[in-house]
Amino acid sequence: MITVHHLNNSRSQRVLWLLEELNVPYGLEIHQRDAVTNLAPPSLIAKHPLGKSPMIDVDGRIITESGAIVEYLCAKYGPQLVPAKDTDAYISHLELIHFAEGSAMTPILLNLYVSKLGEAAAPLTPRITHQLKSHFEYMEDILRPSGHFVQDELSAADIMLSFPAEIAIRQGFGDKLPKLAAFVAHIQSRPAYQRAIEKGGDYAFA
Repeated sequence: MITVHHLNNSRSQRVLWLLEELNVPYGLEIHQRDAVTNLAPPSLIAKHPLGKSPMIDVDGRIITESGAIVEYLCAKYGPQLVPAKDTDAYISHLELIHFAEGSAMTPILLNLYVSKLGEAAAPLTPRITHQLKSHFEYMEDILRPSGHFVQDELSAADIMLSFPAEIAIRQGFGDKLPKLAAFVAHIQSRPAYQRAIEKGGDYAFA
């Protein structure tokens, strides 16, 4: 039995979407951010010392980290979402799974935190803006003609990159990144994605 510990307005939404795409039964425990601090509640820390989401409980085994969760679920339930090993596409898959949470999320999170500093953010803002633009343009450039990142149909890389792609569009980059905008429109139209939103709630992380 899989239980998803889902934090509202978070990257955890991707795990719900993946499970819906794979049609895997799961339980859902929703944790609400603190209305003042926007931090995760103590109920998540009670499950894991870092109190991070996404987090899944598989028969008592807690698994954290988005990439690890996606890799685990795909290996067990959705091998079709991962290219065959010993192929160039598989190497791209590995790169992009890690890029999504490593390189791409770094300037996104810095931008979020620095935006709260007011004028004190001025020295950092140009560098962060440059990095956001660079990473989003890279995503635009590597999208395949099919509108996907690794395969010509939905893959684990698409699911992992959906979050930074949606952030790019929410932050107003859509006009300059038409392929990325089309990718976001496509994934958001998928029935499984919409079911995940219904269960986990929409998010406005930007």
